[in-house]
Amino acid sequence: MEPLGEVSAQLLDRVRGLRPLVHHITNVVSATDVANATLATGALPVMAHACEEVEEVAATASALALNLGTLTPRRVEAMLLAGRRAGERRVPVVLDPVGVGLTKLRADAARRLLRELPVTAVRGNLAEMAHLAGGEGFLRGVESVGAASPPEEVAREVARRHRVVAAVTGPRDWVADGVRFVAVDNGHPWLRSVAGAGCMASGVVACFLAVADDPLTATAAALAYFGYAAERAAEQACGPASFRVALLDQLARLQPQDLRAGVRASLVELPAAPHGG
Repeated sequence: MEPLGEVSAQLLDRVRGLRPLVHHITNVVSATDVANATLATGALPVMAHACEEVEEVAATASALALNLGTLTPRRVEAMLLAGRRAGERRVPVVLDPVGVGLTKLRADAARRLLRELPVTAVRGNLAEMAHLAGGEGFLRGVESVGAASPPEEVAREVARRHRVVAAVTGPRDWVADGVRFVAVDNGHPWLRSVAGAGCMASGVVACFLAVADDPLTATAAALAYFGYAAERAAEQACGPASFRVALLDQLARLQPQDLRAGVRASLVELPAAPHGG
């Protein structure tokens, strides 16, 4: 595998050159930040969630990002309509299973989306991803407070169980496709202090997947870019509010050559999973 800093640099350059349209059906709490993060990365956002139009939008988009943050049954139907259209066009689909272990509505929706749609990548915190792995994840609201299994094993199980690229984000991000693992060490603790930071990260993953051939390295490269922007933002900020603004600034200011120098990530070899795991 090429060094991930080089992959990040190439994909960021490609996003900014091609300006792909990314369709978001996202959390109303963070929709503005997700749209702005998409723009700062270099892609074009469209925030369409009405059942009456999502198929038309998905017919023109280069990626689709689905977020369970402020879920309703009607929004689930919109996600299914858009996802099926994206699947027909072989467009990458990203799922952010916000609070999936919190309620039956979210759990049922996540299972249905993963069963019925050709999801490319799933990004979530440890507790959310542990739930999708069939294990036990501990949520307080939609925030992760732990899981019974280590994040790398959770990522592997989600990837294998659902045939997706699985990204478990936290102090170290683990990205797996069931065979390969990438560990990403870019990031900053203040990301946990900004509502919607995870939603923004998932949106950036969709931007990179829109122009990539390898979903595993594209997902890891997007998270490294987002995490490095957070590191640089924290150098300028004095608290969560100024950090949020600085994060958007840094997503826009980072250049490909910055990623070649600043990305900290590696391909990791893990022991084989137990038989039947």
